[in-house]
Amino acid sequence: MSHVEIVGIDGLPEISPGDDLGEMIHAAAIAQGWPLADGDVLVVGSKIVSKAEGCGIELDQVAPSDFALAWSEQWDKDPRLVEVVLGQSRRIVRQMGPVLITETHHGFVCANSGVDQSSSGAAGRVLVLPSDPDASAARIRERCADLGVDVAVVVSDTFGRPWRTGQTDIAIGISGMSPLYGYQGQFDPHGHEFKVQELCVADELAAAAELVKGNTSRVPVGVVRGYPWERDDAATMAPVIRDTSTDLFR
Repeated sequence: MSHVEIVGIDGLPEISPGDDLGEMIHAAAIAQGWPLADGDVLVVGSKIVSKAEGCGIELDQVAPSDFALAWSEQWDKDPRLVEVVLGQSRRIVRQMGPVLITETHHGFVCANSGVDQSSSGAAGRVLVLPSDPDASAARIRERCADLGVDVAVVVSDTFGRPWRTGQTDIAIGISGMSPLYGYQGQFDPHGHEFKVQELCVADELAAAAELVKGNTSRVPVGVVRGYPWERDDAATMAPVIRDTSTDLFR
């Protein structure tokens, strides 16, 4: 691998429940003169996946619990939004001031269970993460295969990171490629054998694609071309999520 190309796919309309994202991305890429090719990695923002899968929640239909009401009053939050955050979590990991760090039902640890108000499609609506991002990625990949291109698909979302300011995109769903690349058993030029080094290439691809996407650009899809990914038709994000027995931070 000498270089990779990263191109944002624009021209997608506002996404509605039931939209065929695979077909729409395929057509938009052709329309902008950069058709998808075998071996590409599609990095698809989770917001449009959530919209296509009907994962929007209208806040005026949410009845906040007593906990949500009390906590929201203390920290000047919308109790309906807090209730959605709680409903999308399996537990609260950290609760410090107005910040809620939760573990989602998928196993992701993030702020506010990944619930997002921005670019939700309507005032008073929030988006929650897709219920099964791996399955979401698989559907997009299968549709692209139907249209004649063999691609890997990563569903990405923006997360914060411990000990570092600022957010970056990470992978929350994957299809077609292994999310990890291990150097174990390989040797560096000086004969040192790698014992433990393992890269989360899914996260690296998600972060790289964010360079051509962004929250205000209306470019929710990036295509990485030239990365020699390892094919894995059964891939999921499960091996990326560290279990409690090896997690030093919870």
